[in-house]
Amino acid sequence: MNKFTKLSLLTILLATVLFSACKKEYETIQSIDENAIQSYIKANNLNMTKASTGYYYNIITPGSGAEIKNPDSVFYSYTFKLLNGTQLTKSSTVVIPSTFLGYTDRFTIGGSSYVFTPIREVLTMLKRGGTARLILPSNMAFGRNGLESVGVGPNENILVELGVYSQSKIHQIDELQMDNFLSANSLTAVKDLSRVRYIVTQQGTGAPIFAKSTLSVNYTGRLLTGTIFQASSEPTSVDLADAIKGWLVLQNFKVGTKVRLFIPSDLAYGQAGRLDDTGSYYVVPPNSVLDFDVEIVSVTN
Repeated sequence: MNKFTKLSLLTILLATVLFSACKKEYETIQSIDENAIQSYIKANNLNMTKASTGYYYNIITPGSGAEIKNPDSVFYSYTFKLLNGTQLTKSSTVVIPSTFLGYTDRFTIGGSSYVFTPIREVLTMLKRGGTARLILPSNMAFGRNGLESVGVGPNENILVELGVYSQSKIHQIDELQMDNFLSANSLTAVKDLSRVRYIVTQQGTGAPIFAKSTLSVNYTGRLLTGTIFQASSEPTSVDLADAIKGWLVLQNFKVGTKVRLFIPSDLAYGQAGRLDDTGSYYVVPPNSVLDFDVEIVSVTN
């Protein structure tokens, strides 16, 4: 055997060894994931199904009513955890996420955007009020790089707890969000017939207010997240007939009143939301419940 033949065989042998090593390493990561997931399932006495693509899931509560389809709006909840129980991120109960069912695989976590197809697939199996859990192997989650900003290390398997709210209408979700916000902040509010909630912090004794009154007010407008989207720096003139519908509740009060208003989205900016002055981004996202502090300084009737 000449030197050239020996060198060729050595090159082929080396390439085969390297290829096998790479293949073995890849299979080892999958094997480690599989063993960790199986150990978690056994330790927690779970009955989970393995999908053909490799993730595990089980339907805890199927829910009830009509099947939810991709074009349908869905209000849902999620919690991402490591298998050791460490919570990474979860949805809010006062600003409940909603989108079309077909888009429920899209998330922003740690400032980065991700698409987790299994989440949409599992939500598709639920009806209103349904709950489920799934386990994403590391290659279907944050991969070998992990996500340090939220505490995910390399090759971490992720547990996701999911739920679909039983409410199917925006006004129902508005009510739930207001209830949750008031409860979380230990607040008690009066519910007007218009569905606006209010808390009077100072009862006014001045002139009455009517639907066509022009008010001079100090105010601060917030989202339920606490983000201020608009505030007056000095008394501002507001024609009540031209204001958002929820402000008509101010007819219940007199000049000098200080009141906090919680306004359902359909009595605020509705499905259109409110863009900034340049039209570039939403200062009030669509279907947002609003939280206002209002001081009625004077009125012109």
